[in-house]
Amino acid sequence: MSTSSARSIDSSGEKPRYARILLKISGEGFAERNGFGIHRESLMRIADEICGVAKLGVELAVVVGGGNFMRGSSFARALDIEMATADYMGMLATVLNALALQEALEKHGVATRVQSALMISRVCEPFIRRRCIRHLEKGRVVILAAGTGNPFVTTDSCAALRAAEIGAGILLKATKVDGVYDDDPKTNPSARIFKHISYNEVIDRRLKVMDVSAIDVCQQHSVPIVVFNLFSPGTMRRVVLGEDIGTRVSADA
Repeated sequence: MSTSSARSIDSSGEKPRYARILLKISGEGFAERNGFGIHRESLMRIADEICGVAKLGVELAVVVGGGNFMRGSSFARALDIEMATADYMGMLATVLNALALQEALEKHGVATRVQSALMISRVCEPFIRRRCIRHLEKGRVVILAAGTGNPFVTTDSCAALRAAEIGAGILLKATKVDGVYDDDPKTNPSARIFKHISYNEVIDRRLKVMDVSAIDVCQQHSVPIVVFNLFSPGTMRRVVLGEDIGTRVSADA
């Protein structure tokens, strides 16, 4: 299927701008603000947002993080364990989020598959590119867990790699803020939000969008990124419909 136009439109007659999307959700999105674990209302909110987009007829893959349970780097320091081991533990945390999200989506009537970069055959499929694409073509949401399956690689980089692998038309980065700022808006009320910015400027200015390696992959494969606020209801659907919301990172900004 071509990613240049969406395959269908919903009953509202609204036509999505993208046919195939890669959504990156951080683990913190599953918890209460600054909380731990999976919070029911947070999980349902994410499921509602994804359901609203899936009903537009787009093909949707989701990469989930695991920071609501643990972060490999801080965990390794705190327990004095090898960084690689801590990263594998973090990958398992993403599987917990993926399975919870699958349950929530299927309660909304959305067909879902979980694919993991680590072999956990009792609860999810292995990530196989062609199988993933086939699920998308059949209208299933595919949740991608365990990052790339390698230590020392973040889930941001995984999202960029998977977006390129499956031919996504855009990478949506769901965050707690409205977009990319030139400074921390929590500490600097005068911080300015970027509506459009280039890959090179993000890298040169070391802006906190995604890892530099993730930006580089998106640039190489011409995958634009939109950073938006996950906590603003309906925002993801509006982005998919083509509204100029959040911050768009691309070559021609």
